[in-house]
Amino acid sequence: MKLAQLENSDKYVGLYVIDFGDHSAVGFTPGEVAELLESEHFKDIKVYKIYKAYPDGRVELKGTPAEIFQLEMGMFFYSADRAAAEMDYKGLVDIAVQTAPPGRAKVHLTKYADDKFVTALIYPAEYNEQFSDWLSGADYKTVGPAEGGVEAVKRYYDAPAEIIQSRQLFSESSFEDRSGSELLAATKLAVQR
Repeated sequence: MKLAQLENSDKYVGLYVIDFGDHSAVGFTPGEVAELLESEHFKDIKVYKIYKAYPDGRVELKGTPAEIFQLEMGMFFYSADRAAAEMDYKGLVDIAVQTAPPGRAKVHLTKYADDKFVTALIYPAEYNEQFSDWLSGADYKTVGPAEGGVEAVKRYYDAPAEIIQSRQLFSESSFEDRSGSELLAATKLAVQR
């Protein structure tokens, strides 16, 4: 796969390269990749995430399975005490207010029983590394056990529980997703942004 020469390659870190078979293109957002993968015409494309860039325009790529764009990932912070759970929830929302998350997400404060609460952070799976970095960078800490992953999201949705509070989070992405005919026309361009 041959990529176009990039200027300011560092701005492409976190974006995606798509190998269409007959050509490749650099600079797709996760939302754009997800939309293309939903199309029958592009179901066989190969997707790579740009995780490192060099001043000379080179980039390092990591193959990304197409299935990841169809899944939700989550982090779940448990507490046996409602007051502690509310502090976990408030702390997570406060972080999002101070520093926008890397992608869209939802936060729930959920009650399973009188002594079991969870603060849930659920987001598209393709953002897993960015959300981990975001929480680490904000030094988010809780006192109870925690778990994460795709299976944890499935268990959360399947469990009978009461959502006490919820909040939708949005990123302040420097790149706006294109869709429909605009995105389809862009697939022919070697450099997207």
